[in-house]
Amino acid sequence: MLKHFLYSPGPTPVPEEVLLEMANPLIHHRTPQFFKIIQENFELLQYIFQTKNPVITITSSGTGAMEASVTNFLSPKDKAIVLSAGKFGERFAEICRAYNINVIEIKAPYGMDVKAEELEKALKQNPDTKAVFTEYSETSTGVAFDIKSIAKVVKNTEAILVVDGISAIGAMEFKMDEWAIDVALAGSQKAFMIPPGLSFISFSEKAKKMMEKSTLPKYYFNLTKEKESLEKNTTAWTPAISLFIALNSALKLMKKEGLESITKRHALIAEACRKAVQSIGLSILPVVPAVKPSDTLTAVKVPAGIDGLKIPSLMRDKYGVTIAGGQESLKGKIFRLGHLGYFGISDIIIELQAMELALKELGYKFDYGKSVFTAQKVIEEHLL
Repeated sequence: MLKHFLYSPGPTPVPEEVLLEMANPLIHHRTPQFFKIIQENFELLQYIFQTKNPVITITSSGTGAMEASVTNFLSPKDKAIVLSAGKFGERFAEICRAYNINVIEIKAPYGMDVKAEELEKALKQNPDTKAVFTEYSETSTGVAFDIKSIAKVVKNTEAILVVDGISAIGAMEFKMDEWAIDVALAGSQKAFMIPPGLSFISFSEKAKKMMEKSTLPKYYFNLTKEKESLEKNTTAWTPAISLFIALNSALKLMKKEGLESITKRHALIAEACRKAVQSIGLSILPVVPAVKPSDTLTAVKVPAGIDGLKIPSLMRDKYGVTIAGGQESLKGKIFRLGHLGYFGISDIIIELQAMELALKELGYKFDYGKSVFTAQKVIEEHLL
């Protein structure tokens, strides 16, 4: 028997009690019972986002929220600055171009970030910029952007700041109102511990004023309609009912644990993972101290002479642990160890031992068991 563990950066494991909620008989979405779930979800999502702004739940993957963050706030030929240092920063630029937005893309190599100083310079050169789009945790590279500093730069301009927090919100510190973030996005299959299919988008008063002037085409992803529906504790369109119910259960688990405890748990496991892989001679992204790694995944560089494409498949098919490989220019060059959402200190041990077994089989030379021991020491130092 091969027991399977899902340790990718998304989708992530789903708690048993949440799965059981999804197994209950379906209810209708235009009923008082479902209206109550929507109302509870709304209030709990405001807690997770740390905002008094509306948080709208859309039946779509995170990319739907990304598209909505373009179509609902901009108009054709508007100018937008996109901070791009990975696959998902590039996706923001691609969505903007698809809607005839004038894109200024500030690019950095995969494994790096874009600094607030670079953005400040670009905004001074382009004072007519309507929006700045950025990642928080760039899932393709394991890099975390300095959102607080970026937000300070954008705050006193006419532009709105749109933050893709899909793999960060609910796992890493995030304070939408305090940091003056105008539009924030998240996804269900990451820190929210439910299957893919829901995305979340919140917007400030500053963004709302832009939304009222937006002329880009929108129908399904019409946030004005969704906001009006949310005020009546319903949705504009037929929602993914079972996922809304699962979300209600998962959000209550998150509220019970508390945001501070959640962020500390992710930070501890991330530190244990980074130190563990480095203890056996592996390098991680980012490669320079000035760039902060994400606490939701660890991007590990494939050692010389090892087939990087075989690491994820071997870990999954022989050792039962699903991780993720590299994307785009990093395909075959890195593998990504997820430690996000419903993920505890024992899970990192399972993930690391499967990594060691796969690397050993592929011919990488290291002290067997050292990464596991290192992770245990980090956890011991923090918890005992």
